[in-house]
Amino acid sequence: MPREALRPELAQARAGGMANIGEAARASGVSAKMIRHYESIGLMPAVGRTFAGYRLYSGKDIHRLSFIRRARALGFSTPDIAALLGLWDNRRRSSAQVKKLAQKHVDELAERIAQMQAMQRTLAALAAQCHGDERPDCPILDDLALDGLPLDDEES
Repeated sequence: MPREALRPELAQARAGGMANIGEAARASGVSAKMIRHYESIGLMPAVGRTFAGYRLYSGKDIHRLSFIRRARALGFSTPDIAALLGLWDNRRRSSAQVKKLAQKHVDELAERIAQMQAMQRTLAALAAQCHGDERPDCPILDDLALDGLPLDDEES
């Protein structure tokens, strides 16, 4: 088939409200690379293609990509996003299922925040103990070296 005959097919798809991957990326705020990744892992269903192999996205597909982008921005994991998409697609779901998933994520975030705050306090205390001058002794490095493992010269 001549190359010229393929172009009207893409133009027809666009006239019908379909978008290529670049247009879908711009409309959803998700990069083309991530769109292909989401398709490869099943967060996005396989989309139609033109005869030339260009992916075609509907408004529904772009809305799904926006949903995924927003869920990622809130820190949901890929498995949790898959679960959320399943719940979103299931009009018979109960909101209790969605809330349970969201609350689990809230609890995980709270734990990670607490861990990071503890790391911050520890590092701030170590930094306060460090003279930060020309001397070689450094409480920060000394603390990092306290991993409970024997040092090379202690193993022999």
